[in-house]
Amino acid sequence: MENKIVYLNGQYLPLNEAKVSVLDRGFLFGDGIYEVIPSYYGKLFHFEDHLQRLENSLAGIRLANPYSREQWQQILAPLLDPKENEYIYLQITRGAAVKRDHAFPENAKPTVFAMSSKIPPFPGKDSGIKAVTMDDSRWKLCNIKAITLLGNILHRQDAVDQDCAEALLVKNGTVTEGAASNVFAVIDGVLLTPPKSSNILPGITRDVIIELVESQHIPYREESFTLDALKSASEIWVTSSTREIVPVVELDGQAVADGKPGPVFHAVNRIFQDYKQSLL
Repeated sequence: MENKIVYLNGQYLPLNEAKVSVLDRGFLFGDGIYEVIPSYYGKLFHFEDHLQRLENSLAGIRLANPYSREQWQQILAPLLDPKENEYIYLQITRGAAVKRDHAFPENAKPTVFAMSSKIPPFPGKDSGIKAVTMDDSRWKLCNIKAITLLGNILHRQDAVDQDCAEALLVKNGTVTEGAASNVFAVIDGVLLTPPKSSNILPGITRDVIIELVESQHIPYREESFTLDALKSASEIWVTSSTREIVPVVELDGQAVADGKPGPVFHAVNRIFQDYKQSLL
């Protein structure tokens, strides 16, 4: 891992040589955003959509995009292995200032960091995972992919402490998303996922799934649903860029339906995998 080549502020260098200032606002304040982009055999998955989300996050924290889309493509290409399934982790902070001050510094140069990592096998991807519900205690701008992830981290650790793989979050009785995922549920025969808002991160995998089920005429709606409705679901999934689609087979200690991945999951996962292959 130490010899892995990463990108930092215009340079490609070994990971163990990549350094940032202790006055960097990402370190001091969590003042920055990030993006995670899957790459299958050297080809970035829905690259334009990920860059659009990156630009939206930058706009949300009032930070200019340091590069054009063409430049981003050129920057990330050398980090990719055409023989591997990987993901790019890309982070941009407001940079280092001459002093610690909450207000935006003048003329600070953004810190830009990127690296690739192999997409690891996710336990339970096929057989299903256990999840637990809890009150969503995060901030009000969850649509920004900010590096300030302490709320998400605490929720995920609460889930891990209960021998679960994910926390499904609930705000005012309504399901929002997972600690690091979007949520889908099959309720009364219809596939539901919460609509985009400041309460959830607009997942790229989420959007791809919606496009695919619509093209296959699978009944779906972007619609809010309550915790009680979630507990009545015949299927529950969580989705993300690196985990793709993962069925939840146990929620709050109770089996979801028969405790096995359901038929809609199998159908949509097959469609998703076929779609991935079509892009290679």
